[in-house]
Amino acid sequence: MEQLNSTVVPSNFSSPGHPPAPSWDSRGLVPAMVLSVCFLLGVPGNIAVIILRPNWQHLSRLSQHLMLNLAVSDLLCLLTLPLWIYTLLYGWILGLAGCKLLAYLIYCSLYGSLLTVTMLSVQRYLLVVHLQKRLDQVGKRILALLWLVAVILSVPSLVVRQLMKDRHWINCQAVYSSSTQQVAVQLAETLTGFASISVVAFLYIGLYRKVNEAAFFNNPQTTRLVTSIIVTYFVLWMPHHVINVLGVVAASLGNQDLLKFCDEVSSIVGALAFVNSCVNPLLYAFASRKLCTVCEKRQP
Repeated sequence: MEQLNSTVVPSNFSSPGHPPAPSWDSRGLVPAMVLSVCFLLGVPGNIAVIILRPNWQHLSRLSQHLMLNLAVSDLLCLLTLPLWIYTLLYGWILGLAGCKLLAYLIYCSLYGSLLTVTMLSVQRYLLVVHLQKRLDQVGKRILALLWLVAVILSVPSLVVRQLMKDRHWINCQAVYSSSTQQVAVQLAETLTGFASISVVAFLYIGLYRKVNEAAFFNNPQTTRLVTSIIVTYFVLWMPHHVINVLGVVAASLGNQDLLKFCDEVSSIVGALAFVNSCVNPLLYAFASRKLCTVCEKRQP
């Protein structure tokens, strides 16, 4: 995320007349703890989904491809977390090229996960509500298009990521050449996120209303399942997009106080987005089993 700013305290940056820099940055402690939990829970969870593929035997081919793609994209994102955890506490050490490439990899993974979740919602809605299976015939093309879009959407991270010196610290962060560039980049990211959240919410609400007409689906467990999918997705991503919107407003108005606030909380809300990669394997594996049962019972 652009919000995962990082700092470093190399000894050679200490200058005469200044006290020695602290050995670690306490401001990164909270997001580092969140990311540590994400790594410890998310990596084994996604690996288990990839190896065991729970309750996938009755899923369509496209559903299986999407579930596997979701687990792989989440795993790729989570595997970068040890470096970000170190960076939040002790600073960036891999230079400008490493800063740009790692940020690009994370964005590709996050966008891949985001688009896969959206596509899963579309595919399940068509399958359950309309008994539509034609998408299975173009499954590989859909995955290729999904990753192509993710790669394109991630390009701004290569452009704006820079190393910045702040007193004794060096930050790997987004540096914008103008307020116009900042507005364009953050607005594009936010609109993509809002569009994805809106599609997921709309389709799952429509899915719930449709299948709830059947007696076999009218039970509290399924209601909680569909609600948890929407609420979890919304809660974990919305803070990040809200801060992006505030950043766009601050850049447009030239409000330095608001920009400072966005920068201070950005690491925390950015870390929350990674939590989604932890809950995805459990949430969607469980959802697949339930919705698969719905599909089977609706077959003529």
